[in-house]
Amino acid sequence: MPKSRFFTHARRAVTRLAMWSAVGAAVLPLDGCAVAALPCRLTSATLKILPVVGHVAATPFDACAAAID
Repeated sequence: MPKSRFFTHARRAVTRLAMWSAVGAAVLPLDGCAVAALPCRLTSATLKILPVVGHVAATPFDACAAAID
C-alpha cells in the first residue's frame, strides 16, 4: 500500500473515531426519556428551518417530544 493511501485511510479512521466519540459524549448525559425524545426533537428542529410551513409541520413532532418527556 503506498504511503499516501495509508495516511488517507488512517485519517479517515481517526476522523470516524472522533465523530463517534463526540456523539457518545453528547448523548451520555441524557437520561432515558431524553434519548427517546431525541429523534422527535431533531426532526422538529430540522423542519423549523423551512420557511413558511416549517413551524406548522414541526408541531406534531413537538407534541411527540412533549408526550415522551
